[in-house]
Amino acid sequence: MKVLGTVGLPGSGKGEAAAVAREAGIPVVTMGDVIRQACRDRGLDPAEHHGSVARALREEDGETAIAERSLPLIRSALDDADTVLVDGLRAPAEVERFEDAFGDAFVLVSIEAPFETRANRLADRGRDDSDVDREALRAREERELGFGMGEVMDRADVSVDNSGALDEFRERIRTLLEDDP
Repeated sequence: MKVLGTVGLPGSGKGEAAAVAREAGIPVVTMGDVIRQACRDRGLDPAEHHGSVARALREEDGETAIAERSLPLIRSALDDADTVLVDGLRAPAEVERFEDAFGDAFVLVSIEAPFETRANRLADRGRDDSDVDREALRAREERELGFGMGEVMDRADVSVDNSGALDEFRERIRTLLEDDP
């Protein structure tokens, strides 16, 4: 059993890593999807309220709120697979919760790329307003760093640079999924 958790600033390549896992038949649990579902459950548009609902969940249920909501999804995926990728850790408490749940089987992977590279990728993606507005992106990053993301990135077991060729990045992710990091 192996549970790989990814952390990285917006546009770093977490979604691409998840795509590589899916292509390899490895289940992916996306923590952002947990937040988007919480938005919908509250009758809110995820594109507009993602950050505020993430904050509210943590205020209501503690720092591990999103990890706790993700655990049943991860455990269910592990019923049918040896490896699961968990996309989008943000806070140190989330890492600790997954370490408690999965022990040495949990591997934290930091995916990193420079701001301009990430900003250009996000502008191409255009999923929400912070993807095309650099100031909004900086504000989004500050919010996520405020959750402790920088500390989580520093704690990573493995760091993957995603500033080069896409094929190289995808190969590195495949290797992490298949082997010990």
